[in-house]
Amino acid sequence: MSKLSVGPLGLLPPSAAAMGIFQPERGSGYQLVEGEHVPEDKAIETLAIKLLSTRNPTLFPGPLVVWGWNKEAEHKAELALKLAAEVPGMNVIPMPDYRPVYPKIDAEAVINPCHPNLTIQQNKIEVCAFIGVHCHFANVTLKMIRANTNCYTMALCQYDGHEDALLSIRDLDSAKLEKIIGIIKDVKNSGKVTPWAFTPEGKEELEEIAARKAKNKAPAKEDTNLFMNDLEQGLDENAE
Repeated sequence: MSKLSVGPLGLLPPSAAAMGIFQPERGSGYQLVEGEHVPEDKAIETLAIKLLSTRNPTLFPGPLVVWGWNKEAEHKAELALKLAAEVPGMNVIPMPDYRPVYPKIDAEAVINPCHPNLTIQQNKIEVCAFIGVHCHFANVTLKMIRANTNCYTMALCQYDGHEDALLSIRDLDSAKLEKIIGIIKDVKNSGKVTPWAFTPEGKEELEEIAARKAKNKAPAKEDTNLFMNDLEQGLDENAE
């Protein structure tokens, strides 16, 4: 039995660290899956199966890849989009900023780090992967998701990884991200799993999502109506 289970677990579940769950040592060849140390290739295969077979897979890229602040970030962002393209029906919802978005957030456009469960619940996301999210925000956000949703969380972290994710890949660099993409391709082509997007339920839900987005889509620039009327003169405090 795994040490860490999918939620919802209630308002204040204990942190994974408080449950005695810690990351494998750097260079050990192991990664963290549901609180257990698992060989890296097996962990990445589990990641691939989850992304391919679970409802509404979603990638949540954070500022470390959303903002092109150096060449490495730009390259990692390109690989992140390449990963998303390998998973049929995968959505990308960025977390470009950590400040709360009030009074209203478009949950299909961005994920609010202060209320991540709302984005996940609205989009019916049952598996997600974080990439490029600063560790201190990722830890809190992952714990809130585990507390309030049934979403299977995964963290692709360039540093020490995240105990509160159901699956955590640590020391992520471009080479390891390429490896993850390759294993997703292999699992998809092996026939081991049927991608959720190819199931009758997945096709129906994706068609509904596409229809809703098309209905709510902003008009093209050439179709917009410009405001051409003269402005009314305002009050002049100095007028007699």
